[in-house]
Amino acid sequence: MRVVLQRVSSANVTVEGRQSGRIDSGLLALVGVGRDDDRSDVSYVADKIRDLRLFNDANGRMNRSLLDVGGAVLLVSQFTLYGDCRKGRRPSFEEAAGPTEARALYDELTGMLRSNGLIVQTGEFREMMRVELVNDGPVTLFLDSRPAQKS
Repeated sequence: MRVVLQRVSSANVTVEGRQSGRIDSGLLALVGVGRDDDRSDVSYVADKIRDLRLFNDANGRMNRSLLDVGGAVLLVSQFTLYGDCRKGRRPSFEEAAGPTEARALYDELTGMLRSNGLIVQTGEFREMMRVELVNDGPVTLFLDSRPAQKS
């Protein structure tokens, strides 16, 4: 599972002109599900989103988690995180999970984050979405639940 995680002061997602999800201070998580991902990948990502210390303390150091600051999460599915652009001019998405499997794991991630006490808003799976955000910092990180493979 791959996630682009952005600390935001606000973010929202719209589908066909209507708002699907909106948060104030928190994290925007663009989530891609890989074809070999399973529940352990979901658990890893959920723990990271919940526990990473990405928010400033009184001394201006990133020392507080999403739970510590009472922030929210906006989850947006993004299979293009598995796009491989190394060959040719068109990305290959062979490593992305199929829609049925990806939806199940995306929904599981949503549920796991909510069961951890987080406020979670979402985009709409398999829809064309417009995402707007105000990146705070900017702070942007890339999470991958799988270790990098050496070529």
